[in-house]
Amino acid sequence: MNQTIDIIMGRRSIRKFSDTPIEKEKVEIILKAAMATPTATNARDWKFVVTQNKEMLLKMADANVKYADPLRRATLGILVCGDKSRSAWDFWQVDASAAVQNMIIAAESMGIGSCWLGVWPLEERVKNQAELLGLDENTIPHSLIAFGYPAEGEKFGIARENRPEYEEDRVIIIE
Repeated sequence: MNQTIDIIMGRRSIRKFSDTPIEKEKVEIILKAAMATPTATNARDWKFVVTQNKEMLLKMADANVKYADPLRRATLGILVCGDKSRSAWDFWQVDASAAVQNMIIAAESMGIGSCWLGVWPLEERVKNQAELLGLDENTIPHSLIAFGYPAEGEKFGIARENRPEYEEDRVIIIE
């Protein structure tokens, strides 16, 4: 295959991270990858809340109520939000998801692990994150991503053994 396909096929969620901080230049590359994402009508209807502050990472994990432990161990957290004031026909959810995918693949390519944590559409999580961060009514929390260099022993860059590469029964071909 090629390097891009290898990165996509080998990517897996990392939930335990080392304490090594992610360099500012690499954080910027992750954000540039997010902003390279296509959006409906080129609305660019996302915003990113970025922190490497450990105390804030813990508060954001608490605000997500459940399943946010990777953020407690991360050295970088990014909350991807939709910007309803710029959204074309409310496609911000799709556009935010595409931005997340670009971010986690870019991170993987630089040896940085990630774990995508859901926020939207769970009302409690959306409300908690918005209140914690003082977001305006047009900025809607969508996804929280924990980033960090993988802790020793984490299987980085190796696809899960039980994940099929291709499931033919999930493909409908119309000829």
